[in-house]
Amino acid sequence: MARNYSPSLSMIFWLLIIHVSGDSSRVGQFSAARYHEQMRQLKAFKASLIGRESISGSVISPSPSPAPPLHPQAASAPRVYHVTKYGADSTGKSDSTEALNKAIADAFQSASEGSLMEGITNLGGPQINLEGGNYLISKPLHLPAPGAGNLMIHGGTLRASDDFPSDGYLIDLSASATGSENEQEWSSLNTQLASSSSAYNYEYITLKDLMLDSNYRGGGISVVNSLRTSIDNCYITHFTTNGILVKGGHETYIRNSFLGQHITAGGDSGERNFSGTAINLMGNDNAVTDVVIFSAAIGIMASGQANTFSGVHCYNKATGFGGTGIYLKLPGLTQTRIVNSYLDYTGIVAEDPVQLHISSSFFLGDAFILLKSINGVANGVSIVDNMFSGSDKGVEIVQLDQSNGPFKEIDQVVVDRNNVKGMNIKATVARGAVDGNGTSWTVDFSPLLLFPNLIKHVQYSVRSSGSSFPSHALRNVSENRVVIESDVATAANVFVTVNQG
Repeated sequence: MARNYSPSLSMIFWLLIIHVSGDSSRVGQFSAARYHEQMRQLKAFKASLIGRESISGSVISPSPSPAPPLHPQAASAPRVYHVTKYGADSTGKSDSTEALNKAIADAFQSASEGSLMEGITNLGGPQINLEGGNYLISKPLHLPAPGAGNLMIHGGTLRASDDFPSDGYLIDLSASATGSENEQEWSSLNTQLASSSSAYNYEYITLKDLMLDSNYRGGGISVVNSLRTSIDNCYITHFTTNGILVKGGHETYIRNSFLGQHITAGGDSGERNFSGTAINLMGNDNAVTDVVIFSAAIGIMASGQANTFSGVHCYNKATGFGGTGIYLKLPGLTQTRIVNSYLDYTGIVAEDPVQLHISSSFFLGDAFILLKSINGVANGVSIVDNMFSGSDKGVEIVQLDQSNGPFKEIDQVVVDRNNVKGMNIKATVARGAVDGNGTSWTVDFSPLLLFPNLIKHVQYSVRSSGSSFPSHALRNVSENRVVIESDVATAANVFVTVNQG
């Protein structure tokens, strides 16, 4: 670092000696009295310089030390909570429940960084680091109190013990804070954090890089009435209820994860007995992206609106064994988008679909889409630009379940432009042609059209090869058969397009 120094007094001293002695001395004429007078003058000048420097404060120490800060304070400790420091056993041999819950409780004790949503305390981003260990737990891991957010749990394996509650979840993001021996401490946290009466339990909780083994004792993750929860790069297995349960709240994002009741890669001899649900969405505005579901009775169950599924691969349990890849159980207000997904020997069921979009997806092994009538409503449904591949068994790509009654309110339903091999096409838009010599031409669309006895729009053209110009008209559309008649017999080609939507 550059420093500015004033000329030293010793330098000035020698310069003055040279100047004074050189001014009046001659060889042989330098007297003692003259010498002492010059020294007296020099000392007086030196004293005046010292006085000026002390007043101006310009003297610089040869070894300067940095000045202390204006507001000294201790540096903040890193807010990463290593669970082994709390006594957690990373080998998985002994129960680590209390140690893990204590680490979580300490993260909640840290200083807050303002607020997220109204009533949600921002914890500032503390991390519960599982350090790549394998931890045995006998009770669910709870966050100690509702009304907080911005926390991460990551980097290890959690495994349920043999006495884990059969209805519990390894990580339970609900408002109940039970399972700690120090109930008084947890109660105090509840009082501190819940006093703001937020509409949500938690916000911005991240669960990342985790393997969750439920040991056939309950489920993996429960997210209840929370906002903006992120579940990323997780492997969840051996669940009997739900791999992930989302109940209420908004915007739980599940991505880059793998879920299966049994660890298999297809063709499992016990597939008929698969049970449980991999992802159960009982809330709105959630997203499942780039997720593989490799064993469960139901891959995704959705009973909330406005959810999005993209890049989902379901081969959880074949439809032939009673399984379902994606079940939309919200009749009358579906509002669900399924895109770029892979339904592998297991299909999609939608009850009374209203505003449902399925596109750019691949259905393999006779997997199909089933529209199930509850109150007979199908409105705003688009099933377009998908690929279906089957085994030439006559399975239809889109089917109707009208065991509860027929579909009666049908509007804006489009099933079209699907690529089909080894299965039977079903659509709401169809095109046909017929040749004949006479006064009547019939085009039967019943093998193609999805809904029975329903044709809303017809376009047709008649090309006559004779010299006459016959008059012709649309006469009938019942039973999905279009009848065109002319006033005189003629040889003609008839082209017809119909639409059920």
